[in-house]
Amino acid sequence: MAITVDAGEFELDELMARLKDGERVIVRTEFLGDIREVALRFDGETFYCDTPTRLHKHAEEAEMRACIERQGYAASGET
Repeated sequence: MAITVDAGEFELDELMARLKDGERVIVRTEFLGDIREVALRFDGETFYCDTPTRLHKHAEEAEMRACIERQGYAASGET
């Protein structure tokens, strides 16, 4: 199952919970004046952040959290 959200629509904990529940989260974000979609997912072992130009893989939840925060995909504030 996949959902599409705007960057910052969910808090980091909610995004992570959805990924760990098997949801694929498509995040719409602005990049250089264009709207881009980034697919976030978890296969039970590895977290993936699939951008239009690169596939990031994260073996640890902490790495995925840091990536989401760094890229601004989650709402700022609570982590």
